[in-house]
Amino acid sequence: MIPSTDLLETTCFFKDMLGFSIVMDNDTYVVCQKDHLTIHILRAGQDIGEIELYLEMDNVDALWSTIKDKVGGLKYKEPFDQEYGMREIHICIPHTNALLFIGQKL
Repeated sequence: MIPSTDLLETTCFFKDMLGFSIVMDNDTYVVCQKDHLTIHILRAGQDIGEIELYLEMDNVDALWSTIKDKVGGLKYKEPFDQEYGMREIHICIPHTNALLFIGQKL
């Protein structure tokens, strides 16, 4: 589960930026789904710990071309190659202390 200080904004990130669908939504909990991935988002207070998530996919550059104009105001790193054989995008998920790694094998 991803703890969020603003469920609406965090949910919009997954829905609008990455194309997830909302399959459950209430005042404290949201479940988003895309293909075979499910993300759970939980309303949290301001004092939340840091987490990192890694989503592996087939074509990071194709995803980047669809989201690059939407990441304004977010901390991110454009696609780059890692020495451990992955091509990655890094994005800080809004209203969380979560860093999202999106990667593909080189």
